[in-house]
Amino acid sequence: MISRVFKLRMWAPVGVLTSLTYCLHQRRVALAEPGGADQQNPVDRNLLELKMVQVVFRHGARSPLKPLPQEDQQVEWKSQLLEVPPQTQLEYTVTNLAGGPKPHSPFDSQYHETTLKGGMFAGQLTKVGMEQMFALGERLRKNYVEDIPFLSPTFNPLEVFIRSTNIYRNLESTRCLLAGLFQRQKEGPIVIHTDEASSEVLYPNYQYCWNLQKRTRGRRQAASLQPGISEDLKKVKEGMGIASSDEVDFLVLLDNMAAEQVHSLPSCPTLKRFAWMIEQRAVDTALYILQWEDREGLQMAVGPFLHILESNLLKVVDPATPPSKTRKLYLYAAHDVTLMPLLMTLGIFDHKWPPFAVDLTMELYQHRESKEWFVQLYYRGKVRPLGYGWEVAGPPGPPGLAPSHLLGPRESPLVHELSGSSHGCGPGIRQNWVRSGRLGLEPCPSSATEPF
Repeated sequence: MISRVFKLRMWAPVGVLTSLTYCLHQRRVALAEPGGADQQNPVDRNLLELKMVQVVFRHGARSPLKPLPQEDQQVEWKSQLLEVPPQTQLEYTVTNLAGGPKPHSPFDSQYHETTLKGGMFAGQLTKVGMEQMFALGERLRKNYVEDIPFLSPTFNPLEVFIRSTNIYRNLESTRCLLAGLFQRQKEGPIVIHTDEASSEVLYPNYQYCWNLQKRTRGRRQAASLQPGISEDLKKVKEGMGIASSDEVDFLVLLDNMAAEQVHSLPSCPTLKRFAWMIEQRAVDTALYILQWEDREGLQMAVGPFLHILESNLLKVVDPATPPSKTRKLYLYAAHDVTLMPLLMTLGIFDHKWPPFAVDLTMELYQHRESKEWFVQLYYRGKVRPLGYGWEVAGPPGPPGLAPSHLLGPRESPLVHELSGSSHGCGPGIRQNWVRSGRLGLEPCPSSATEPF
């Protein structure tokens, strides 16, 4: 049973959201007990054995999703940017979650309706993005094949589970990561699992989760009217000659600016001049859409995915779980709009937009002697203690490791609330559509954000 160890310091409504925090083996509240934490022995990291790794990553660099309105301020996105680096080539198969045929991708169909200046489609993974993902794979190889002999040096389907959103740039990003991680060597077929858009949980499903859409309707437009954001947006649009009536907000500006910068393309001078402000205001806009104090909205946005990550941990810790039901490595190809609420609920969001090819990595360890379990979080390759907004009570241990005992899913009302409540958007996303009378396979218009 988990005993609460983290004391909320900054944002209670969000902090208590995450079922994953419950699952991260929290210690008994040592400071509240006689003797306190000082009388407990520190943890020797040499006695910790790595048992599982989960990596949630954003796809690599891509073309913009929506071009700027003025053609003279649009850069040319030429087909040469799509060249596939030979070291990233690797065969893979895409299936649905049950192992059946790959579902239809409505997002890819939408992207192909937008041709950018230069000929590329919107949202296409580029050579730069492929190289970024290959480099991430090589870093994971160094960590889990070379420095620690945890994974086999060649891909083994019994060791690795792969899931991606059903968007081509994410599938291709996963291919490149695997090519770097296993140096294009495999012992069996590589299968990437994906889900239909109508039930996808690897990003906040604003377009198919009717309950989430109702809560967030109008927030994106309202964000641009907030004090500070409104004045800054007007300043940037006037500097770029964009009419006030054009539907361009800081999310669109950042999307174009970030894509142009990472590809070393000649950006509009105004974008360069206001680069820092554009990123900060885009973060402010996203936070306004998510709204830290909207507990139920955040539960619907990220709770179902947190439940998946938690379930993976619980299976490994449960001694009754057959080895065939777990993997050493779980890979999840997601988006920036996935990572932001994840980072928020874990208390490690740094108020910077998650860049292309960024990763959130979760390591699970077991103490060889005490058999206690520990979790360590990494973001952007650096150890992140579990929550800038949390106070951890317990004995000293290796930096960043969160120790404790597990709470089973039925013992935590929060876990139950995240995974199966009537207002949630987990496995019952399609039921939300039935209850609201919105049936069909095409996404409804959304005022929030699509997967970036």
